[in-house]
Amino acid sequence: MDKLMIDSLVSDAEKDCREIFEKIDAVEEFNTVRVLEVFSAEEVAARHFAPTTGYGYDDVGRDTLERIFARLFHADKAIVRPHIVSGTHALSLCLFGLLLPGDELLSATGRPYDTMQTVIGLTDDKVGTLAEMGVSYRETEMKDGGIDVPSVLASVNEKTKVVMVQRSRGYAWRRSLVPSDIEPLARELKARFPKIILMVDNCYGEFICKNEPTDFGADVCVGSLIKNLGGGIAPTGGYLVGRADVIERIACRLTAPGIALEEGSYAASYRPFYQGLFMAPHTVSQALKTAVLAARTFEKLGMKTTPAYNETRGDIIQAIEMTKPERLVAFCQGIQMASPVDSMALPEPWDMPGYADKVIMAAGTFVSGASIELSADAPMREPYTAYMQGALTLAHGRIAIKKALLRMTEMGCL
Repeated sequence: MDKLMIDSLVSDAEKDCREIFEKIDAVEEFNTVRVLEVFSAEEVAARHFAPTTGYGYDDVGRDTLERIFARLFHADKAIVRPHIVSGTHALSLCLFGLLLPGDELLSATGRPYDTMQTVIGLTDDKVGTLAEMGVSYRETEMKDGGIDVPSVLASVNEKTKVVMVQRSRGYAWRRSLVPSDIEPLARELKARFPKIILMVDNCYGEFICKNEPTDFGADVCVGSLIKNLGGGIAPTGGYLVGRADVIERIACRLTAPGIALEEGSYAASYRPFYQGLFMAPHTVSQALKTAVLAARTFEKLGMKTTPAYNETRGDIIQAIEMTKPERLVAFCQGIQMASPVDSMALPEPWDMPGYADKVIMAAGTFVSGASIELSADAPMREPYTAYMQGALTLAHGRIAIKKALLRMTEMGCL
């Protein structure tokens, strides 16, 4: 395909997406109103952006930001800290805060994302894992694209302490979950096993819909601020939000028993976290539109995608089955070439820490590893599926899709 053919293909695909884009715009406006109402209720002012040092006692910027997150999620309390280095760190913090030796973790959505397998102790690296601490693990498979509630309930035993739900597909070929998908499981767990904690890995899923998992019975939701809720502005950080007693236990692991949320300073300004949250509904909408456009474009080329361009979405990730390793590499290289940072670098598969297979990753981002900025990555295993996510603007997403197609053409693998 030459450049003119690629331009025409993407233009035609975008015309097909107009109705979907209008629905995304409506969700963006709804969530922007939510954010503004919470900012107003907490009387956000310039003083909340001021840095602190040392112990961080009475840090008004930190404490107000955490109350804002709790309000947005209709939850009791929140932990929102720049010291959380990734989504995996936030999830690990949650699990180590809630589980004790002899307890069991039950995954209701099958095998979790690769890095979480290491945290649990499912890989050869056992040092510092839940398994080393004496926490057991089991999982139930999903059924017909959703949570198999009867199977989960049948798997619960006297040791089960936490039931974990992963909304995002990770590196699996399945649909991501919307918050309401969790409600049947939450209802049955609370009725039959009220002491069990329902934990939701919310990474990539925030502001996709007009509600969050805590609206449907989740006891704690966990995510990263260099994904959706950071709006492409937050430079680091993660969050945990949920029931007061659950957050208190996790906070004792975050700092120390007796300290919990009372300490934790930040010597840089909190402004990027507030501004990032304000921008998040719009930024997420741009990422969603990019994913929809990518799906429709590659569908027109006869490739398999999930979700399809007109299917309901539960996260910002778009999976595209490339079928050939060279096609996957060319696609990721094209995304990198269209990036604002490190466009000169050509990614190649490598042994990335925490992953079972070699991984290729295109991520020319302003914030290192920020998944809300345009990126694409994949494990080098059949059927060689590319997982694309993010885009701060639809314009950039559109340009990158064209660049990826051009690179695939140049490499003779389209």
